[in-house]
Amino acid sequence: MARRLDIELTSDRGDGRWTWRAAGAKMPKGVVEGSLLPSGSLVGDVVKVEAEADLEGLTITTVFAPKGPRKEAERLELLGSGRDEPLVTQVLASKGRGRGGDSDGRGRGRGRGRDGDDRGTPDRSRRERPKPPARPKAPRLRPARSHRQASLNALPKAQHQLAEEVLRGGVPGVRQAIDQMNELAAAEGMPKIKRNPLVALAEKLAPTLKAAEWRDRAEAAVAGIETVDLRDIRSVVAAADGAARDGETRELAEHLRAGLNARTEADHQAWRDELAQNIAEGRTVRALRLSSRPPKAGAPLPVDMAERLASAAAESLTSEVTSDRWATVVDAVAFSPVRSQVTAQGIPASPSDELMKSMKKLAGRVPQLAALFGIEAPAPKSRGRGRPTPPPPPPSGPVDETPAPEPAPVPEPPMTAAAPETAVTDEEE
Repeated sequence: MARRLDIELTSDRGDGRWTWRAAGAKMPKGVVEGSLLPSGSLVGDVVKVEAEADLEGLTITTVFAPKGPRKEAERLELLGSGRDEPLVTQVLASKGRGRGGDSDGRGRGRGRGRDGDDRGTPDRSRRERPKPPARPKAPRLRPARSHRQASLNALPKAQHQLAEEVLRGGVPGVRQAIDQMNELAAAEGMPKIKRNPLVALAEKLAPTLKAAEWRDRAEAAVAGIETVDLRDIRSVVAAADGAARDGETRELAEHLRAGLNARTEADHQAWRDELAQNIAEGRTVRALRLSSRPPKAGAPLPVDMAERLASAAAESLTSEVTSDRWATVVDAVAFSPVRSQVTAQGIPASPSDELMKSMKKLAGRVPQLAALFGIEAPAPKSRGRGRPTPPPPPPSGPVDETPAPEPAPVPEPPMTAAAPETAVTDEEE
């Protein structure tokens, strides 16, 4: 049965066929003859095709040509009167006493205050300060495929499809693909595929293929060590122990580890400088959120910086701020490293429902702030399924029923005079 779908071209196999996957899917689904594709097709292109389902999956029979550029509709030209008229017109009101106004023409709603300032005119000097520029997003790792392709070319052509499946999902992916094909074969009354030989071959190919793929990623990480996202570089370093299989790749792994350490130190120092700048400029919420994302995991804040950040957060939690602002600040505090050091200077007189909802949600992280609203922090959840301790077994043999001797009486301490009560002054309250 034919069906239409959108596919994404994932690689050129070099033998006149291309691998593809359904647009938006995670794994390729098959191959397509290059003669069916439009000229100039590239990896990553999305095309509409017609495919037929058979025992081996989907077979693409037709590739539709991409749509041409869209033609804009004809527009109507508006012709004016031809007269030269002003673009802006104005009508001045009379100076008589009108509604809501005085005899001198000034409206009461926009009159002058006691100090003579015009309350209808905004104060230019009290505008909001400009927001700092957004931090540039680090590019993700884009490895080449030279070593990966070389490892595929070294294999017999009959093993290419299995090797590509190993590269996509490893040996578990091969098992899953075989199970899916056997389910389809059973539904059609066809013989099943023998699983064990294919899985054994996949296990044999996996180390070499994964090592080649890791080398492509490692070389790209070394080339972009100063700009590539740290998460991608860390993932390559973490996989080095199992993928670096010879002297050359081990040397590459050591070079990558040294570069990662230097990059982490530089990014951590830049993070501390940016955090100190935000605290100095009074950007408390931004500083709190930034403090929860250090480049070097587990590195504590300097003591002086932590004290300044906690003090700035406390000054932002007063009874004079709105409920929305209070909720924003406390949300940033709850995930910062100084959350236990922050004490509020006051709470809103009439907390909004949204603020109360936020405090109940964050009570476990900031119990000292939740207590100001009468909210009790939930009990910490146990992390294991501990079995109850069984009662001790009954003693064996005869039981001695002789009562235990009573303990000797303890002499009472001498009576002392109670301390006199002192009055609390208004200043101490």
